[in-house]
Amino acid sequence: MKLKKSILLIGMSLMMAAGVVGCGGNKEEEPTEDVVDDVDVDEDDDTEAEAPGDQVLKVAALESGYGAEMWKEVTAAFQEANPGVTVELQTDKNIESVISPNMKAGEYPDVVLLAVSREDALTETLTKEKGLLNLMDVLEMEVPGEGVTVSQKLVPGFTDTLVTNPYADNETYLAPMFYSPCGLFYNEALLEEKGWEVPTTWDEMWELGEAAKAEGIALFTYPTAGYLDAFMYALLAETGGADFYNEAMMYSEEAWESDAAQEAFDIVAKLAEYTHETTVANANDDNFQKNQQLILDNQAIFMPNGTWVVEEMKEAPRAEGFKWGFTALPAAEEGGDGYSYTFFEQIWIPAAAENQDLAKEFVAYMYSDEAAAIFAKSGAIQPIEGISEMLEGENELFYSIYDTGAKAVMGGFAATEPVEGVNINDTLFQTVNSIITGDKTVAEWREAVIEDAAKLRDALQ
Repeated sequence: MKLKKSILLIGMSLMMAAGVVGCGGNKEEEPTEDVVDDVDVDEDDDTEAEAPGDQVLKVAALESGYGAEMWKEVTAAFQEANPGVTVELQTDKNIESVISPNMKAGEYPDVVLLAVSREDALTETLTKEKGLLNLMDVLEMEVPGEGVTVSQKLVPGFTDTLVTNPYADNETYLAPMFYSPCGLFYNEALLEEKGWEVPTTWDEMWELGEAAKAEGIALFTYPTAGYLDAFMYALLAETGGADFYNEAMMYSEEAWESDAAQEAFDIVAKLAEYTHETTVANANDDNFQKNQQLILDNQAIFMPNGTWVVEEMKEAPRAEGFKWGFTALPAAEEGGDGYSYTFFEQIWIPAAAENQDLAKEFVAYMYSDEAAAIFAKSGAIQPIEGISEMLEGENELFYSIYDTGAKAVMGGFAATEPVEGVNINDTLFQTVNSIITGDKTVAEWREAVIEDAAKLRDALQ
């Protein structure tokens, strides 16, 4: 099936890549550098091996949770398809520390896979310095051997964000790579056993909450309040739409004081009434898996999370017949759209890269079925049309969410200069704990967000 549904254009996030499996840590390791070569050398032959090709492409990629092997395989496949090309590959868990010294000396990689929101902020620095190559012509290049352009192959909307188009000029400088949809996870077997339907609106959600309460089951839980970021972003898109969401992410006074914002706050407050009683106590880095276990034990129905939760809980005990289910948030109203937030990473070409034409060919190849299949084996999924057809099992379920009517929302709050004492992420998400315990009211919560937004609005970069 094809991913034909439109995806909202959304603002720049400071948290996108950092919160996803695939982001790696800051552990210092010796970089992995491979010269991927299609020349076979007979160890018993004393003759000199054939010289490498006359074009060298330097590729630097973050070695994230997906590992480095997929990069070795995909660069080898690119080289095999391009005789005369030698790919020099560098991968590292902290690739910034590997390539930054050389870049300062004027020696740049030709292609870099490194998302925004990393601690060293190398991608953001290059963006601010206008050090990225414009990729609009890459979007119009043909995906090798497939008869379609890159833009035709990409799921709509992934190049319509302030991450990929950082200068708000509709020009793409960072190309979208691996993505992970977020939504509500549940036990499909429980709903089948009880004869309950997955809610398509919030009114239906409250009806299910009452039915579950009658059987001693909570409607909702969450690992930690930090996991409510993707949830709240999708909810704001539902209650106000694309333009409203973008304005909210830019700290607009009109957006945060609007009826649409109030509706989102009210939905969360009502959901708090149906949240499992142990959620807040365990919503911390030490005990968050206890909240995730509530889904596996049929003590709660829905939980916001990302696709990584399946691997994270693979060894955990579970109710008999348990089967992962996954859905977008219910629509704000009958006939409205349900939304699923998605994280994604980016690939880019330095403006100072030596082999820009070859680098563009490599980026175009990233969206080929061949490359996508290599990446998918390691769990790294490309935002390309028909990707769900390449997947099996639970991944097919998760990544087909946009095939079945859901819309995607991406990004988050726009970058600002630091403002002492202000952390709008904590104010918007962490305060939900206090809403559930009754330590804060919805009015106090919303007013605190409005105050933070006003301070950050003046500090926009």
